[in-house]
Amino acid sequence: MTTHAPRTDALIDAILPHVAFDGWSDTALRAAAADLGMDKAEARALAPRGAVDLAVAFHQRGDRRMVEALHAEPLGDMRMRDRIARAIRLRLDVAGDREAVRRGSALFALPIHGAEGARLIWGTADAIWSALGDRSEDINWYTKRATLSAVYAATVLYWLGDDSLEHQATDAFIDRRIDNVMQVEKVKAQVNGSRMLKPFLAPLERFGAMVKPPRATPPADLPGSWTLPRG
Repeated sequence: MTTHAPRTDALIDAILPHVAFDGWSDTALRAAAADLGMDKAEARALAPRGAVDLAVAFHQRGDRRMVEALHAEPLGDMRMRDRIARAIRLRLDVAGDREAVRRGSALFALPIHGAEGARLIWGTADAIWSALGDRSEDINWYTKRATLSAVYAATVLYWLGDDSLEHQATDAFIDRRIDNVMQVEKVKAQVNGSRMLKPFLAPLERFGAMVKPPRATPPADLPGSWTLPRG
């Protein structure tokens, strides 16, 4: 597993020009190490699984940079939907190398790496919600991230094929997807507020309150936990 360290960042930067031709492959990794004058042992120590570890590190570095950029944004007067849209746009901006993202998307679409790709998308959604101050302590922690994961994944695929000026088409796509989510949330609010349905929804609400997000400090309890109510 890769770690966030200067040498890892240097290896990521060195492999990017090669990824466009060779993908996230061992061939690209060997070329990147050679460019840095890095011996094979150090490259393998930084990326035990080869280039796939660097693809993971590249994605996670993008998440960190997005969070840093988001913290510098004047978000105080913005609606939550606009904050989320801004976060997604920042994440695409810091990705920078579209070909590296395209090749990464192809890599993580493979069955052998599919679970890893899903974890990375979830991690991006979690980074966005956490940076925006989400403090959910029940099942909403999961539903928010699941919904945003779907929006972000769809947006990335759209962005990869977007050749409009300054990605204006992608901006419009983000707004449409968030509009869709807001419509769903509006319907949920109406259902939850219905007195007629309240008796039927009460068991689901109690179950949702029992579901807890992962703890932020060790020992971690991923993917989460649920607790029985007292009494």
